[in-house]
Amino acid sequence: MSAPQGVWSQVIGQETVVAELRAAVADPAAMTHAWLFTGPPGSGRSVAARAFAAALQCPDGGDGTCHACRTVLAGTHADVKVIVPDGLSIGVLEARELVRVAGRSPSQGRWQMIIVEDADRMSEAAANAVLKMIEEPPPRTVVMLCAPSLHPDDVPVTIRSRCRVVALRTPPVAAIADVLVSRDGVDPALAAWSAAASGGHVGRARRLARDEDARLARKAVLDVPLRLVSLAACLDAADDLVGSAKEETEAATEALDGAETDALKTSLGVGARGPGVVAASR
Repeated sequence: MSAPQGVWSQVIGQETVVAELRAAVADPAAMTHAWLFTGPPGSGRSVAARAFAAALQCPDGGDGTCHACRTVLAGTHADVKVIVPDGLSIGVLEARELVRVAGRSPSQGRWQMIIVEDADRMSEAAANAVLKMIEEPPPRTVVMLCAPSLHPDDVPVTIRSRCRVVALRTPPVAAIADVLVSRDGVDPALAAWSAAASGGHVGRARRLARDEDARLARKAVLDVPLRLVSLAACLDAADDLVGSAKEETEAATEALDGAETDALKTSLGVGARGPGVVAASR
């Protein structure tokens, strides 16, 4: 099977899913207003949702080069709103804002689209607001929810039953390695190792291919079973794993913490200049 082209090249190792989404783009009868993208971590749930959104807005079904495709994938299209939780949950106020946006008519594209990443984090009140929107969908509006699994506790069954479910799988190692070589220019041998060591997580594979420190840390984790020859060795390995996890978490959140700190300083007026600030300080 040939590799998907255009926006679909972003969706790695999901041939069946891509075929289903392309069919919905090509045939209005196969289209519906509510979708639920599920799959294990690293499978590309939100990537598939964004590619689908781009293809629906594109006059050519997702060629990947037009203004609609480029702006959707970049997150700047006026008619595609992406919600990424910045806390532990998605609250009712955020959900009501979604409903308000969903009620608009498209200003540039064919559809008004809402993509909710980690939709399993919706509070009960937020889920009820989204449910009402799905039950009474505005015209020309498409809602795409992304969640890590189909467990009943993740997304309420009342919402799940009203969505068309798209189930992604863990991408094959070969597919991940191929994209590291073709798209990121990674050496084939390094790409193969990174893909195999990633546990089927595309983002992790790319980080391993680019970051030597990450590769060393990952190798240390993979070598743990070889060290478990005694109780003392087990305790040492557990301590190493905790330390490695802490370092990885701190690295992943450092940029986010910095951005949140800068935003807080700005809101408090730190570094502000101008007549108003001077007058307030007198």
